[in-house]
Amino acid sequence: MSTDRYHQQFTVSWDQLHRDVRVLCHQLVERDFKGIVAITRGGLIPAALIARELNVRLIDTVCIKSYEHKEQGGLNVMKGVDHDGDGWLLVDDLVDTGKTAQAVREMLPKAHFVTIYAKPEGRPLVDQCLTEVAQDCWIQFPWDMGIAYVEPLVDQVRSRDS
Repeated sequence: MSTDRYHQQFTVSWDQLHRDVRVLCHQLVERDFKGIVAITRGGLIPAALIARELNVRLIDTVCIKSYEHKEQGGLNVMKGVDHDGDGWLLVDDLVDTGKTAQAVREMLPKAHFVTIYAKPEGRPLVDQCLTEVAQDCWIQFPWDMGIAYVEPLVDQVRSRDS
């Protein structure tokens, strides 16, 4: 898939991610989970925050690669788990086209699957999500960004005009 499919961008700060995870946890707090399975890499940080908020100490991972920056390719399952997910919370940052979600659903059919963000194509595959975004929106997560100096506007204009 091409980067041409993204016409919008949604930037998530560390503070916003933490707030969103806490809101999702309020919806999960009455449930008891044996543990959490994070879908790596994107699900690692939300899973850690959820584990803290729900006081879950057992965390495992399913390791799948499906993206190289904005280019989606085939699925490469590098690590699975040895159970069907019964009593487990499955966590990812985002469900996009649903390819990864479908593969993980097949591995862990009994897990309760949550994502922080969901796009329409993948949304039916998760049990809960917090925020739905457009299919053509690229979500910029805080772990993919850095802080950089931005020259004051007046200096940008002056250097462009000279």
